[in-house]
Amino acid sequence: MVSTSVVHSAATIDVGGHAATAQLFGMTISLDIVWSSLAAAAVVLGLGFAMRAKATSGVPGKLQLIWETLTEQVSEIAGSALGPAGRKFVPLAMSIFIFILVCNWIEVIPSGHNPEWFPAPTSDVNLPLAMALTVIALVHYNSIKARGFKGYFKHYLEPYPVMLPINIIEEITKPITLTFRLFGNLFASVLMVTVITALVPIWAIPFGELPWKIFAMAIGAIQAFIFALLTIIYLGIGMDTSGH
Repeated sequence: MVSTSVVHSAATIDVGGHAATAQLFGMTISLDIVWSSLAAAAVVLGLGFAMRAKATSGVPGKLQLIWETLTEQVSEIAGSALGPAGRKFVPLAMSIFIFILVCNWIEVIPSGHNPEWFPAPTSDVNLPLAMALTVIALVHYNSIKARGFKGYFKHYLEPYPVMLPINIIEEITKPITLTFRLFGNLFASVLMVTVITALVPIWAIPFGELPWKIFAMAIGAIQAFIFALLTIIYLGIGMDTSGH
C-alpha cells in the first residue's frame, strides 16, 4: 500500500514548471531557460577569452593545459573521421562540447527555489532541437560542398536506388535522435531531482539530491561528448566521397 502522503506528494510534482515565463506572439517563452542559456554562453566566452589572454608557448597554466588536452582529443577524433580536412571543424566541436557541458552543469547551482532559477537549458527540448538542426544544416552544406549537387543527390541512391526511401528517412531521423538523446537524458535528471525533492523529508533533501546531482554531472559530461562526437561523425559521413 502507498501512503496517502506519498500519493499527495507525487501528485503535486511539477516536472515542467518554470521559474518565469512570458508571452510573445502567442507563444510562451521560458525566461529561466533563456537566461540560463545566456549565462552558459557567457561562461564559455569568458573561459575562451581568459584562456587566450593567458596562453603561452612556455609552461602552460591549468586552464591552458585542460584546453589543450581537450583540443588534442577532439583533433584526433576529427582526424580519424574526416582526415586532414577535419581540423577545421575542431573549433566547432570544441565549442559544442564546452557549451553543452556548461548548460548541463549549470543546474547544479543551488537557488533555494522550486522550480530552479538556473535550470539546465538542455533539459528543455527547444535548445537541443535548435543545436541539432544547426549541426545537420552544416552537415548538408558541407556535403554539397564536398560532393557537388550531383554527387549529393546521387548518394541517396546508394548502394542501390531501392534504398532511396530508407536513406531519406535516415537523414530525417538524424536531428531527431540528436535532439532526444541529449534532451531525454537531461530531462530525466531534472525529473529525478524533482521527485527526490518532493518525496523525501525536507531535512533529507541535501542527502538525497547531492549524490544524484554528482551523478547527473557525469551524465552531462558524457552527453556533451557524445553530441560533439556525433557532430564530427555526421560531418565525416556527409563529406565522404569514397562511395562506401
